[in-house]
Amino acid sequence: MKVIAIIQARMGSTRFPGKILKPLGKLDVLSYVTSRCKKIIGIDEVIVATSTLSQDDAIVEWCNLHNINYFRGSEDDVLKRYIECAKNYDPDYIMRITSDCPFVDFEMGTEMIQQLKENQVDIIDLKGELPRGLAVELISYKALQYIHENGHENRHREHVTYYAYEFKDEFTRFDYEIPSNRRHPELRITLDTKADYTLLQTVAEHFGDIYVSSDKVIHYLLTHPEIASINAHIEQKPVI
Repeated sequence: MKVIAIIQARMGSTRFPGKILKPLGKLDVLSYVTSRCKKIIGIDEVIVATSTLSQDDAIVEWCNLHNINYFRGSEDDVLKRYIECAKNYDPDYIMRITSDCPFVDFEMGTEMIQQLKENQVDIIDLKGELPRGLAVELISYKALQYIHENGHENRHREHVTYYAYEFKDEFTRFDYEIPSNRRHPELRITLDTKADYTLLQTVAEHFGDIYVSSDKVIHYLLTHPEIASINAHIEQKPVI
């Protein structure tokens, strides 16, 4: 079973442009994301999928500097970008990760792949709510191709796997029970605004470890509400 991780990344952002190459701890945001993805047991390749826009040349330069595989495709049709990227690797499964999640949960990702080996379905559903910024998605390449052929709305093209959640009966599924110590959806551990960045910098400086467990990050924020409150007012943009 071949599993690849595709990290969607771009420099454009309406609320915080260039956020994924901002410094974080002793490194930068994209270093955190790619390094933690490589920590996931069962991942065969880690690829950064960016756009062909000139502003994303900086991401390509970063990938070349850090010896990270990359792919360039459509800016707006992210689903097409994923499909074209995956063709180069012929995977059985794809783990979808966004580059604005520097503390992506590699331990949970490992568990999901282990369970997938025992239950080879189209997609794994997460049961329970996580802090925003920790989730990963696992979907079969075959299912993603099906979505590419059938998902024509803007929300399907932009959000890659959205069709699989909107039309659940069209796919085989398996439930992954989120551990109780991760079930804190009130927390934001993602990077969308400057307030998010301030919180993430504080966390990174506190631990000084790129591979700190997501569980420890959650515990730190729960026991330091003054830090968790830094970005608690931020509202996530709705899917349209």
